[in-house]
Amino acid sequence: MAAVSRPHEAWLTGSTVDALSTALGEPSAVLAARRAAHEAFLELALEPDPLYRKYGYFAGVDLTGVDPLARGAAVAPPAAPPSTVLVVHDASGTRVTMDPALGAAGVRVETLPEMIGAGGLDASGFLSTAEPPADRLAALGTALMNRGLRVALPDDLGVPVRLKDVTVLSRPHEALSVRRSIRLGRGSRLLVSEEVYSTQPVVGVQRLYGSSTDLEVGEGARAAYLTLHAPDTTTVSIYARSASLASSSRLGWVWSGFGGFRTKVRNHSILEGRACELEDLQTFYGLSDQSYDSSIRMTHRGTDTKGQSVTRGVFKDTSRGMSRGLVRIEHEARRTLSFLSEHAMLLSRGTRSDTIPILEILCRDVKATHSSSVAPVDPEKVFYLESRGVAESDAIRMIGEGFLSHVLERAPFADLREVLYPYLAARWEGRSIDWADRERVSLPPLEFRGADAETEWRFDTKLR
Repeated sequence: MAAVSRPHEAWLTGSTVDALSTALGEPSAVLAARRAAHEAFLELALEPDPLYRKYGYFAGVDLTGVDPLARGAAVAPPAAPPSTVLVVHDASGTRVTMDPALGAAGVRVETLPEMIGAGGLDASGFLSTAEPPADRLAALGTALMNRGLRVALPDDLGVPVRLKDVTVLSRPHEALSVRRSIRLGRGSRLLVSEEVYSTQPVVGVQRLYGSSTDLEVGEGARAAYLTLHAPDTTTVSIYARSASLASSSRLGWVWSGFGGFRTKVRNHSILEGRACELEDLQTFYGLSDQSYDSSIRMTHRGTDTKGQSVTRGVFKDTSRGMSRGLVRIEHEARRTLSFLSEHAMLLSRGTRSDTIPILEILCRDVKATHSSSVAPVDPEKVFYLESRGVAESDAIRMIGEGFLSHVLERAPFADLREVLYPYLAARWEGRSIDWADRERVSLPPLEFRGADAETEWRFDTKLR
C-alpha cells in the first residue's frame, strides 16, 4: 500500500461522530464522551511514548472515508452448540443466539441497542474503557464504537459457558468497533472466542476493526479468552483488553494473528486478589507488508500471585513486529511469581522485529525473570532436517510452526494447536481465510484443557 497521503484529521470528522450517536439514539452524556474521544484522536500521537515511536510500523495507514454507519446484508451465522452464547457483529448490526438453559441459569447478555433502549448505557459505565485512550488509534476506536455487548455470569454457575463472538467485515470503508464488558461471578467458568474475519476483499481502501474488552473475573472464577485475528490485508485493527482478577481466580488471554494490514494490541491485566493466576499468550504470523504492534502490562498487587506472558512471532517478506511487555510488582505483592518472554523468528532479509521486556519490582519477596530474542531461523536445525530428507522450504516451515506451537501448547484451551493449525497453514501457503467458507473457518467447540475440564496452569521451568 502507498504511504499515507492525507493527514489523520481527514479520517474522521465531528459530524460523522454526531451522526453515529444520533443513529444509535444515545443520551447526550454518551455523545459528549464520543466528542471527547474524537478530540483526543485529533490531538494524540500515534505512539505517545517517544522511546517507542521509531518501532511503531504504522506507515501506510489512511482511513479517510471510514464509515461507522455503513450498512449491508447480514452474513450467514455459524452453528451454535449447546451451552453457547453466539454473537455475530456485521454490517447489519449485532445478533445474539443463546442456549435457553443458560438464560434460565442466570446468564445475562445485552447488546448496545438493548442497553440504550433500557437506559442502561452511560458514558462512564460502558463507552469509556477502564483507562482513557493513550494514543490516536485507541481514541479512534472509542469515538467510532458502534457495536456493544454486556455479559454477566452469576455466582456458582455449575456449567462452563462458551461465548462465541464473531465479527465479519464485508463492506468497503467499513468500521466495526466493538465494546465488550464481561463479568464472571464467584466460581463461574467462561470460554470466549473472539473471531475476526472478512469477506468480499476490497482494493485501494482500508477498513477498521476496533475491539475493546473489559473482563472482571470474580473470586474463584476462571476464564479463557481466545482472539483469532484473520481479516483480509486491508484491515487496520485496534485491540484494547483489560482484566481484573479477584482472589483464587484464573485467566488465560490468548491472541493469535494471521491477517490484517496494521494491527495494534494493548493488554493490561491487574492481579488484585490473593493467589490469582494469569497467562497472557500471543502468537503472530506476518507476511507481505503486515505489521503487528503488541504491548502487554501485567500488574501484581495481591500476594501469592502468578503471572506469565509469552509472545512469539514469525515474520516473512517485509513484515514488521514489535512486542513490549511490562511486569510491575507492587510493594505489597509478596511471594509473586512472574515471567515475561518475547521472541521473534525472521524468515526473510526484509523483515524486522523488536522485543522490549521490562520489569518494575517494588517488592523484595518475589521471583521475576524475563527473556527475549530476535533471530533468523537456525541453519543447523534446517541442515538437520535436510539431512533426513526434508526439503529446505518444508524444514523452515516445520521449524516456524513449532516455534509458534510452543505458545499454543501452554494455552488453557484443549488441543488449541490443532484447532488453529488450519489458519496458520492457509497463511503459510498463501491461501485466503474468507468467511464465505464459514463452515471451514469458524472455530469448533472449545473446552478447558485438563482432566475434569480444569485448566492446567504451567510456568516456565526457569521459575522453579
